[in-house]
Amino acid sequence: ADFGDMYTRLRTELVNDLLLGPRAPEFAKKRITEVLDYNVPGGKATRGKAVRNALAELKQGRLSHEDELKACVLGWCIEWLQAFFLVADDLMDGSMTRRGQPAWFRQPGVGMIAINDSFLLEGCVYRLLRKYLSDDPAYVPLLELFHDTTHRTVFGQLLDLTTAPAGPIDLERYTLDNYSLIVRFKTAYYSFYMPVACGMLLAGVNDAAAHRLAEATLLDMGELFQVQDDFLDAYGDPAVTGKLGSDIEDNKCSWLICVALLHASVSQRDAIRTNYGRKDAEAVAAVKRVYSELELGRRFREYEEQTYQRLCSAIESQVLLPKEVFMSLLRKIYK
Repeated sequence: ADFGDMYTRLRTELVNDLLLGPRAPEFAKKRITEVLDYNVPGGKATRGKAVRNALAELKQGRLSHEDELKACVLGWCIEWLQAFFLVADDLMDGSMTRRGQPAWFRQPGVGMIAINDSFLLEGCVYRLLRKYLSDDPAYVPLLELFHDTTHRTVFGQLLDLTTAPAGPIDLERYTLDNYSLIVRFKTAYYSFYMPVACGMLLAGVNDAAAHRLAEATLLDMGELFQVQDDFLDAYGDPAVTGKLGSDIEDNKCSWLICVALLHASVSQRDAIRTNYGRKDAEAVAAVKRVYSELELGRRFREYEEQTYQRLCSAIESQVLLPKEVFMSLLRKIYK
């Protein structure tokens, strides 16, 4: 099953049978199709494709047609779950764009209806799981994984929103410990651990120690990925990243602000306090000046290199899972 082609099949099944049944009015089908087409495909599907890769490594490349199909569906379930998070996240953040197009809630006639649309996207996940995996011994562990991942991601979003609430900024909250917690819950769990855990469960790997090892390694990898993302938010080219950086304006607890505060002088700290979280270009430039003075570019490259080496050693020294399960993902994020 080609991963991209599978989307159309799953969407058609959802719209025609799984969600609405035969009596649904055409306008409802049209609306759901729009919600799905706008929000589910359109990314790089890195997470979705990672399920099959993990399964292939665990089964040493010997995948049956059924394995391929289930891995493909699970991959799309993760993409659907992500769409659910992103639609809601963009609404909360008031984002302008997502994947190079306007955020869904900014489409004409959407607005607050995006809340219900996000619930709809979440519901699709469980329809698909039931249809394609209810006969699999991994069905219940997979349901648990999807629920648990959702819970963790929602908690991560809560941490993210409460670390930088509206109003005067509290620089004390911008610590690397808080940062790490937010990132692990909000991004790393569903982006890195989940696809591999899906592959492991499909392959019949239920060993708790193997899952603990995968979780620890992949959460570290997810944190590296997010630090790179934060760096690109301030220094990336929007033409390449597909989004305009706004962490400074949005008062985000990003890696850059946490590291800057760790090393800032009193006057640099004051400059950050005065300018961080403000929507004007002057203020953003002032924060970036402090970043440059503190050589955050160099600190980022050192962090990236050290973390990469540490991950390689950890992957090399473990014997519970094939090394390629981890290395294939690490190579994607470390150029």
